Amino acid sequence: MSLDKDLQCREIITKAVCGKGRKFSHVSHTVTPPYSPTSILGAWIINNQFEAVHSGEGVEVVGTYDINIWYSYDRNTKTDVAKETVSYVEIVGLSYLDKKHKPTTAEVSAVATQEPNCVEASISSSGDSVIIRVEREFQVELIAETKVCVVVCTNGCNDFDDKHVDFDDSGDGDFEDLDADLLEDELD
Repeated sequence: MSLDKDLQCREIITKAVCGKGRKFSHVSHTVTPPYSPTSILGAWIINNQFEAVHSGEGVEVVGTYDINIWYSYDRNTKTDVAKETVSYVEIVGLSYLDKKHKPTTAEVSAVATQEPNCVEASISSSGDSVIIRVEREFQVELIAETKVCVVVCTNGCNDFDDKHVDFDDSGDGDFEDLDADLLEDELD
């Protein structure tokens, strides 16, 4: 049996997830089609492309997507599709950050947990443009070198080869010996 004085610890440098964050957001874009729209027949977002960039204590998600608006004009007698590419920067703060990581080794990544999606499209009060409301969500990770502390087995890993651990799962009901009144007192 090992005593505390026999324990040895080592610091190991390893790559690990040293930061995490998530951000959900609503944004609005205004698209001005070639003709003044009479009604909106559909609006969708395609071709979302992005990359993650480390920025201070957070991650910037920098990207673009295409907005497509199918609309009618000329008193609902004609239709057209307006297309516009939109650039965006979403700053995602890190809700967890290991302060002991080595900043020069940091790499960041982002995943769109909810692809940009049009949740509402309406004609502006001036009548010549369309206002698009978009929802999007990103999850980011910062991976870097950091130190972890491990306990070292003085006899090496083979020290456990001849050991056997037996968990008694017979379920005899050792709980029957507990005094229920004592348990209720601790809950109060």
